[in-house]
Amino acid sequence: MVQFTLPKNSKITKGKEWNPPAVDAEPGRWREYRVYRYDPETADNPRVDTYWVDMNDCGPMVLDALLWIKNKIDPTLTFRRSCREGVCGSCSMNIDGTNTLACTMHAEEAKGAAIAIYPLPHMPVVKDLVPDMTRFYAQHREIEPWLKTDSPTPQKEWRQSHDDREKLDGLYECILCACCSTACPSYWWNGDRYLGPAILLQANRWVEDSRDERTGERLDDLEDPFRLYRCHTILNCTKACPKGLNPAASIASLKRKMVERS
Repeated sequence: MVQFTLPKNSKITKGKEWNPPAVDAEPGRWREYRVYRYDPETADNPRVDTYWVDMNDCGPMVLDALLWIKNKIDPTLTFRRSCREGVCGSCSMNIDGTNTLACTMHAEEAKGAAIAIYPLPHMPVVKDLVPDMTRFYAQHREIEPWLKTDSPTPQKEWRQSHDDREKLDGLYECILCACCSTACPSYWWNGDRYLGPAILLQANRWVEDSRDERTGERLDDLEDPFRLYRCHTILNCTKACPKGLNPAASIASLKRKMVERS
């Protein structure tokens, strides 16, 4: 069951129904969207508003529907988006019970007649569908995600064999959307100390990089009962990743390296 971080002493209530279709509307033309709404500047409880979207006037993706709602029905609806191509990770949210990207999820993929949209679970909500990613980005910075070397910088580039480059496949593609981390129960309960699947996949990306010369130092930084070892291999992270990556395999690889160096 997906859980959401609600403001203290509050509950989700039923909100307004916007733009309901006529009784004799064309079958299949209108799609129901139930969207989480919360404004911290008011004292109101979070609510779920219902919007009816004209699919004859809207693109096929869930992000298209959100933009249609914002442009034509309710300009106060707040969410993040940028590239619309599954590259930036800005529009990550919980759609139809699954963490994913709104720009790459087709409305027809939703199981029910109504599509429920919530912010990423277990993150403080800034407003509506916008989660507070401050801690997530701070954890990313903690692993120092850049090339660290002791050798003199080459004149042109750090060279790498084809085989070594292939080791980075399935790692470098991560877009830091946080879908995997916010699908992980261990991250829900220990997010202040456990780095979570996305950050550990990023950590493994630099451990695997043959050009990096601080592997031992990087592994030392992960040697902690919580930072790495709170993973219980539930595999929610791998299932949730919209890019088809496998954070669980990266975590297992890091654990194996810890054993091999001891």
